Amino acid sequence: MRVSVFTEPHRGASYEDQLKFARIAEDAGYEGYLRADHYQSMSEQVTLPGPSDAWLTLAALARETSRIRLGTLVTSATFRLPGPLALMVAQVDQMSGGRVDLGIGAGWYEREHASYGLPFPPVSERFDRLAEQLEVITGLWRTPAGQRFTHRGAYYDLVDAPALPKPAQPSGPPIIIGGRGPKRTPELAAEFADEFNMPFKSVAETAMAYERVAEACQRVGRDEQDRAPLTLSAGIVIAIGRTDAEAQHRAAPLHEKSALPPEDPVVGSPAQLVDRIGEFAAVGTSRVHLRFIDLGDLDHLELVAAEVLPQLG
Repeated sequence: MRVSVFTEPHRGASYEDQLKFARIAEDAGYEGYLRADHYQSMSEQVTLPGPSDAWLTLAALARETSRIRLGTLVTSATFRLPGPLALMVAQVDQMSGGRVDLGIGAGWYEREHASYGLPFPPVSERFDRLAEQLEVITGLWRTPAGQRFTHRGAYYDLVDAPALPKPAQPSGPPIIIGGRGPKRTPELAAEFADEFNMPFKSVAETAMAYERVAEACQRVGRDEQDRAPLTLSAGIVIAIGRTDAEAQHRAAPLHEKSALPPEDPVVGSPAQLVDRIGEFAAVGTSRVHLRFIDLGDLDHLELVAAEVLPQLG
């Protein structure tokens, strides 16, 4: 089982907080450090120092880490134009020596768009834009050096783009598409993604999502295109402790009012987390993203590394 950490710096974390967390995660043996791409917390509480831009942060971390994979869960397609985003991610991939994953989604949190003057079209248009962004991003990455890329679309026109710089990873950074949507999300994952992620839901709900993605892969003929099978991943919110009191203390922020949909956290012992990961593995999960609630709680990160990772093989 591949195990990454997932963080939400928009809840209140400085760059130094994120750097310390990523370095300890790297030293402790986690495979990846992925972070949310949000400009505002989902709670009513205003937290300092405020949000940090995901790709600026990951660019810096790329130069201050050496092994751990870096990425987003997920970049909002409403935040950036696809051409500059493709170049940005390619550059960070170069800076990291080929350790970047691009998680990308249609965007959902209307309030942060209003707060920062970002357009927020209806959901159907957001998914149409996401699909076209994926065409542009993958097209730019895969255009051979020395050639140019042109795209004429409903939302984006690119004319004779040099398609530089190129990512360090030959086919471009792995693309992660995830979410609970029953139709468009599986279709986009089948067509464009290297990994499908079901975020923070029960094992049963995750298994059903995997089935929808498998059906979409059959419809688009992915297996006939000589492409690697999709990696199936799951997000798990965790509050793990040596005692029940310690676990409940770490779970306290989960009870705050939030715009997030209901989640299925693991609150308890390291053994309970091992069991839950085993249940996910049984339905086809090969990568988990563990959401640590507090980036300042480094003991939580080290506890899971010491008591859970060695049991996962």
